[in-house]
Amino acid sequence: MSTPKTLELPERVRRVTIESRRGCFAALEAEPTMGVCERRPALLIPGFTGSKEDFIPVLQSLASAGRRVAAIDMRGQYQSPAPLDTDAYAPGELAEDIAAIAADIAGGQGLHLVGHSLGGLIAREAALAGTARIISLTLLSSGPGRITGQRAEMLRGMLAMMDSAGQAGQAGQAGQARLRATVAQIWQDHLAPDAMAAGVPDHVIAFLHGRMMGNDPAGLVAMGRYLLACPDRTAELADLDGPPVLVLYGENDDAWRPAVQELMARRLGAQRVCIPGAGHSPPVEAPETTASALTAFWRQAEDGEHRRKGEHWRKGERRRTDDRRRTDGQTANGDHSGTAVWATAPRSARWTSA
Repeated sequence: MSTPKTLELPERVRRVTIESRRGCFAALEAEPTMGVCERRPALLIPGFTGSKEDFIPVLQSLASAGRRVAAIDMRGQYQSPAPLDTDAYAPGELAEDIAAIAADIAGGQGLHLVGHSLGGLIAREAALAGTARIISLTLLSSGPGRITGQRAEMLRGMLAMMDSAGQAGQAGQAGQARLRATVAQIWQDHLAPDAMAAGVPDHVIAFLHGRMMGNDPAGLVAMGRYLLACPDRTAELADLDGPPVLVLYGENDDAWRPAVQELMARRLGAQRVCIPGAGHSPPVEAPETTASALTAFWRQAEDGEHRRKGEHWRKGERRRTDDRRRTDGQTANGDHSGTAVWATAPRSARWTSA
């Protein structure tokens, strides 16, 4: 569970609701200090039991580079509404949510996608599905597949308690109440003592409690099970002719070992940044370094996109020049079959759409 050090929003960060074709999602939105968005927007996805507030320390820094940045609660997380059907928590469905949110934020122009922990696994699903226009993909403290080690054991214990509550035979509102009571017990017996022992301020502990209880219990179960069973899809992502990838993590990450994430980066041919002194939540533990790494990667990705578009346009110009030469030769010989193309598709229109 990521623990924010501050809950105070910077001046240019505000709470918003993103209304997409897949429903409404709670978000924090940051805008440039001067209010001018010159660069492509970014969408940040939190991890399991996390929320948009985990990104507060980096939002203003990321936006100051001239872009709109939005951090969300996924479906059923904290302040985003839960679905009516638990099938909506399937990874493919969550990825479709991300595609819908991306379309709303970027208006079909493409954006940078960042997923933390579980959010990285969902971001990968979105990239593989190809339903969102993604300029770059950052896997932030996220691994190739299921989590292992102590965090996995803790998650299994939590799911065992919730499964036991769910098997009590109560359905409907009574069953939901029993699951929520189990979540409250997990907080009281495990999460709250850990937070107090770590010296977390009282107001942040109160936030963590509200966030934990705000999660849809069915969503916690579904997402938790996926974390424990997620397949390794690194090879599929590597074979995808998709966006550039950054693997970003802390040197003390205890969800996926740094060596595992380093190997994943090599398999992907991705850029890799290991942040000294950080653990599983670099935006909280090393916000300046995290924001700097993301901003540099995003600029590089945008510059690469501009170069690819320029190359594509130049190739198109060469083809059109060749076509004109052939058409001129045909016209000189009395064949006018190709002249209508240029009347309906002038060069200026092709440049605008490129």
